[in-house]
Amino acid sequence: MKPSKLQDHLRRCHPDKTEKDLKYFQILKDKFQKRPTLDRMFASTSQRNDDGLRASYNISLLIAKSGKQHTIGEKLILTAVEEVLKTVLHKPASDIIKRIPLSNNTVERRIDEMSSDIESFLCNYLQTTHFSIQLDKSTLPDNAALLLAYVRFIMNQGIYEELLFARTLITDTKGESIFHVLKDYFIEKAIPLSNIISLATDGAPAKVGRYRGFISYLKQNVSGVLAVNCVIH
Repeated sequence: MKPSKLQDHLRRCHPDKTEKDLKYFQILKDKFQKRPTLDRMFASTSQRNDDGLRASYNISLLIAKSGKQHTIGEKLILTAVEEVLKTVLHKPASDIIKRIPLSNNTVERRIDEMSSDIESFLCNYLQTTHFSIQLDKSTLPDNAALLLAYVRFIMNQGIYEELLFARTLITDTKGESIFHVLKDYFIEKAIPLSNIISLATDGAPAKVGRYRGFISYLKQNVSGVLAVNCVIH
């Protein structure tokens, strides 16, 4: 709008402000720009909810690393956070606490989601790089046999070691059964067996047997793989 029309509008519609200086109108402009709007209210609420969700995931990760029961989130951690907010920070805790879901089922779901994401990233990386693998067999309290597979690989000029999978040996603990569990997992995750360059086992007959051990089955599929016996336990 032209300055002349602005001045005319000011005289006709706001005669009480015709003598105000520039600073007065700048203050009015700042107040107008900072006024609460519906979009800002929604954005602020959304940010608080996002922060609560992020805290829920981070605390669930801490619970998983500690090995504690999932119920500790709701029974102890939220109670402790509430006490700190009220006693130390002197802030109302109820509004903050309700944005951090930490029920038993929620913590379990968060851990499963993070585990799945990590496994997906790891398997995608192993599809295109060479790595070493280490196998170990463990027995659960119900006498079920569990096969654990660890991988060691180079990424970003660093050496990393991660748990690849833990799967139950349903039939028996023979070398052929162990090999099929590994092979089926690799097929499921589209990881070439040929990417394995070395293997470490604990020297059990089921793994190192010349004809029916796991290593012999692996060498039939991956020629040149280096097998090493080590003390895992």
